Amino acid sequence: MSTTTPGAGTGVNGAHPDVAQRSFGELIGDVTQDLSTLVRQEMDLAKAELRQEAGKAGRAAGAFGAAGVAGHMVLLFLSFALWWALANGMDEGWAALIVAVVWAVAAAVLFAVARAQARRVRGLTRTAETAKQIPNALKPEPGGYR
Repeated sequence: MSTTTPGAGTGVNGAHPDVAQRSFGELIGDVTQDLSTLVRQEMDLAKAELRQEAGKAGRAAGAFGAAGVAGHMVLLFLSFALWWALANGMDEGWAALIVAVVWAVAAAVLFAVARAQARRVRGLTRTAETAKQIPNALKPEPGGYR
């Protein structure tokens, strides 16, 4: 429901007719309403794009999960095959222990790599640096807002 005066409003191709006969307040009101509509439409577009991209990301995450399960099964059966091959030349218990030690070494190496990468994570350092640059007048008071 519009509160503009007769003759006010959007004409053909989005132009406002009779601009010279309208008050400054009416013109500002139209600009505000148009800006509000534009922002609302942009927000709706952004939401639609985010929904679409989130769906794609969800499908990709599902595919990565399935690939991880399949990779785990490959490693499991390769471990069984190695155990079985080693058991042809030695006791089965020793063959299983050798396979377990190989996996323990692999786990230790992967853990060391992960720990080194985790230590490189710095967090929100850029955000903290830019927050320090905000003028004191724009920062909230230590006791909060009064």
